[in-house]
Amino acid sequence: MNYKYKLVAAAVAVVTLAGCSDGAERRRQANQDFNYLNTQPLESWTLPSDAQSGQVSDYDIPAGEYQGAIGSGVDIRPPQQVLALIPGARALRDDDGVTLVMVKQEDLTEVWSVTRKLIAEQNIALRSQSADVLETDWISWNNEDEDTEIGSRYRIEKSANGGRYSYRIMLVDWREGGVEQTVSVENKERYSILMTNLVTSRYDEQERELARLRAQELIKQIPISMGQDRSGLPVIIARAPYNVFWERLPEVLGQLGFTVEGRNRSQGVVEVQFKSPDDEFWADLGTQPIELENRAYNLQLGDLGNRTSINITDTDGKPVTEQALNSLAPVMAAAIERANQG
Repeated sequence: MNYKYKLVAAAVAVVTLAGCSDGAERRRQANQDFNYLNTQPLESWTLPSDAQSGQVSDYDIPAGEYQGAIGSGVDIRPPQQVLALIPGARALRDDDGVTLVMVKQEDLTEVWSVTRKLIAEQNIALRSQSADVLETDWISWNNEDEDTEIGSRYRIEKSANGGRYSYRIMLVDWREGGVEQTVSVENKERYSILMTNLVTSRYDEQERELARLRAQELIKQIPISMGQDRSGLPVIIARAPYNVFWERLPEVLGQLGFTVEGRNRSQGVVEVQFKSPDDEFWADLGTQPIELENRAYNLQLGDLGNRTSINITDTDGKPVTEQALNSLAPVMAAAIERANQG
């Protein structure tokens, strides 16, 4: 598998901060260069014989041998964060990898299934596999903020013990430029989290698609009738939640001569242009034509809990007549029924 980091970043953009310049070298240096490595060694201060010391010890650097990276070995990239994309799951990190603790057995089963799908889709070879453990072969990462191609291998486990449903990803081997090396704590953390986020992002993508399909099924059985809003004014009532009806409304409108030109979900506004179909269309649908002129309108949707209200105004904000709304309600109902039969 040969990922490019700029593609992966789309899935983890919320935690990959863009505060550093492009290029591996510039992302690993302070203040544009490494001139600080040429700093002269500190010398002991020699106090003149006739002077009195006024030093304080507040800022003394403790004596000792300190181990740590310098120069290009210093990694100034922001740390990765595990994306919270699985409802109720807790992410635990340690020196070896990342553990996701889930609320339900069903969640663990689904994440494990998503993992196997991702491995298959990306042609990731496996060195070993069992019902609860997968060990990958080398995965290559061509990241723009690395000096060379990175390779990593993972051990992925799931367990369900005593009501604790755990999913764990551990980075077990590391190489740079094709040469195996001892993995640093920082890289083990970064690439364990990156792999975890690929799985959770794939899980989230799958759940969104399932939600979309469920919404399509729900919208198939939506009664449409006339009613009143909270002010007692006439409106069309769709017996479906706002978020469900919102997703399918453009499809329904498109069957009836409306062209959607703009939508604002938070305000519940759909901007449309109406051009009435010919008489043959209305005869085929089995309804009377909609009593609207061929012009632009705004549809105003209202969230009524398990129902959605629909009102229509012209572009000046003036509501259409109750007679016009009465003509649209049966047409929408007929269009939805015809879609169900198709």
